[in-house]
Amino acid sequence: MKTKSFLTVLLATSCAILLHAQKNVEVEFYSDCTVRILKQAPNRTPMEGDNLSLVVTAKPSDKVKVKKQRKGNTLLYMTPKLTVSVDETSGTVSFADAKGTTLLTEAGFGFENINEGPEKGRCKVSQTWALDADEPIYGLGMLQNRKMNQRGENRLMTQSNTEDYANFFQSIKGYGVYWDNYSPTQITDTDNRLTLSSQVGTKVDYYFLYGKSADGVIAEMRSLTGKVPMLPLWTYGFHQSRERYKSCSELTEVVDTYKKTGVPFDGIIQDWQYWGSNYLWNAMEFNSEDFKDYKKMIDHVHDIGKHITISIWASFGPHTKPYKQLDDKGLLYSFRTWPPSGLSFWPPRMDYPSGVRCYDPYSSEARGIYWQNLTRLHKAGIDAWWMDSTDPDHTDAVDTDLDEVRPITDPKTGKDFSASWRYVRNAFPLATVEGVYNAQRAADSTKRVFILTRSYFAGQQRTGAQTWSGDVGSNWDSFRKQIPLCLNYTLTANPMVNTDLGGFFANSYNKHWADTSATRNPLYQELYVRWMQFGTFSSMMRSHGTEVFRELYFFGKKGEPVYDALLDAVKLRYQLLPYIYSTSWQVSRNNDSFMRALMMDFKDDKLTWDNNREFMFGRSLLVAPIVKALFTPENGFEVNGKRTLFKDDYHADWSAKKTYEVYLPAGTKWYDFFTGETYEGGQTVNADGTLMHCPVFVKAGTILPLCKRDVDHADIADWQTLNVNIYPGCDASFTLYEDEGDNYNYEHGAYSTIDFKWNDRTSTLTISPRKGSFAGMKSNRTFIVTNLGKEKTVNYNGKKTTVKF
Repeated sequence: MKTKSFLTVLLATSCAILLHAQKNVEVEFYSDCTVRILKQAPNRTPMEGDNLSLVVTAKPSDKVKVKKQRKGNTLLYMTPKLTVSVDETSGTVSFADAKGTTLLTEAGFGFENINEGPEKGRCKVSQTWALDADEPIYGLGMLQNRKMNQRGENRLMTQSNTEDYANFFQSIKGYGVYWDNYSPTQITDTDNRLTLSSQVGTKVDYYFLYGKSADGVIAEMRSLTGKVPMLPLWTYGFHQSRERYKSCSELTEVVDTYKKTGVPFDGIIQDWQYWGSNYLWNAMEFNSEDFKDYKKMIDHVHDIGKHITISIWASFGPHTKPYKQLDDKGLLYSFRTWPPSGLSFWPPRMDYPSGVRCYDPYSSEARGIYWQNLTRLHKAGIDAWWMDSTDPDHTDAVDTDLDEVRPITDPKTGKDFSASWRYVRNAFPLATVEGVYNAQRAADSTKRVFILTRSYFAGQQRTGAQTWSGDVGSNWDSFRKQIPLCLNYTLTANPMVNTDLGGFFANSYNKHWADTSATRNPLYQELYVRWMQFGTFSSMMRSHGTEVFRELYFFGKKGEPVYDALLDAVKLRYQLLPYIYSTSWQVSRNNDSFMRALMMDFKDDKLTWDNNREFMFGRSLLVAPIVKALFTPENGFEVNGKRTLFKDDYHADWSAKKTYEVYLPAGTKWYDFFTGETYEGGQTVNADGTLMHCPVFVKAGTILPLCKRDVDHADIADWQTLNVNIYPGCDASFTLYEDEGDNYNYEHGAYSTIDFKWNDRTSTLTISPRKGSFAGMKSNRTFIVTNLGKEKTVNYNGKKTTVKF
């Protein structure tokens, strides 16, 4: 529903030019809880592309019942859940809940005319809001700042390798704000005033979403910008990667060694340069002589039940087919990007420039050409896409690079208009990822699309893309930053996030440059083990990096503490798959999240509000990754007056007894996942700091399904016998979800659910009748139900069953 109020616009004093004019403020309701606020810049002539919307897919709803009321100079727009107040004198908009409690109030807005350049006729736009002094906010994007609460940020938000932005934040008070602008945007948070100032716009345009809780805000954001599709089951298994496998034989050696040594895994990832020289950058073909047997390699991976993901980029070398097609149509950008040189060795020879250029993903024609070339790999049997450099890499950057004009396709009209890159800069990741997602969905329904990508923007959750945090350093400080980064990313309504396990750049732990000696260096071994244990509880478990091999067998063998700890992290991941895959259904169906900041579930406990070291994985498991060295010197050694992270004669005592502090939120009882010992919430405990695992606690009132640990890969066939563990203390419920695993038949009802309900007063578990079915589903199965050490076996045939303890 849209309403208009004619107001005197008061412009923020932070703008360079202040304007005062009669202009309308528009209030559009998308639901009882979501409202759009629009303020048009005064005295400007409309231009093509003014109403571009790359993120929002929903439409205003005429079904929202809005009651209008005037109080003096204030107009009130009231739904059953939200009140929007517009002051006709100042133009200030404020928001309150149904009880009249103020949630957020504006504190100024502004426009600065752009009078020259490609965006002449548009303007710079800004909006300021007043925040409570003690009000935490979350989200914003992927920030490497080690902060959970994002108050006090002052930075220019532009997508990059290791940091990305969504223009979205949410408050502990249960509301969120999405700023619908795609140009580089400055955030300033000082004196309890938060301002977003964008370099190009036509209007103040933002959405206020009231969800009462973080989950509610996320649900509103996904309703506004798109739901999360189901990913293939295999993507929740373990993925091995390296920068890079240099031949077919190197890659197949890894999969064969893992198969031989009993390391469960589902994915192998081929990084760059399989295409040949840098002049053939991202040719989307196996042009390297070392990959001439690529079809045999792909078939071999499939024959042993695994999957292969391959690196593709948003840029092309000048000798490639897509480059020529795109260049002929003016669909390549001119700014410098990676790699700088056409020669592959380092340092780059700039007398041989690569000529690599990024394509224009905002153009539907360019996206079509991109997919047309990508079909070669799709038809060859590649299972998934590693879309690297979707920020994209912008080297030797100067501000005028953003003034380059290219075609942009309005997704709502299908028509092209011309605008500068600056106008849409931060939406580059969304445009390029969604181009591949939509194209594959249209071409192939037999496989679910799976994309691993380096960057993101608001709305990207509708592609299901897994975003990783970029090429981060291999050190403890970097590791510590990844936890709040992943949690704040999740709080922007994007649930799929992961990191390079072990960090990307690890050479500082080697004795000599890139000699991979770090695999036997206790300092790196401890860091890698702890990062892998964190990965067990991420939405994607993926080991990757450069300068040090990451395959488990380089770190030892069975019976050795480091190798055993790494293998245990992987096996625990597979044991948790029934829980993880069922959670993925809740993510898609009910707007849930995998990695949950503690404030999402324990908002009443203020000690959770700024906890940047722990999180809930799903609704039941509290995970405390160990983010400091317990067995080795974190900062290395002093040798000949220099600090070093490698010392020949150093050995760690992995058997030493260590502890690690973990805060257990108030309001519930907790069980140690590994020992079963119970703790009351609202206290900090000294958890076991053993190298074998990080601390994990289970919330009282949990039903936790687990499959066997010794499996080869993710396969629902291995779930015919499940351990169903009860953690009593209050009533509990859990829905076990299963389907065919890797197609879109679930969208047409081909799946099954089994509801488990625990009555704590009567110590009774009720297993409901199975709902639904899918091809290959087994009618009968076994549940081994455990409650406080007592075990009962249930032969389940799809009918209601009751288990009494």
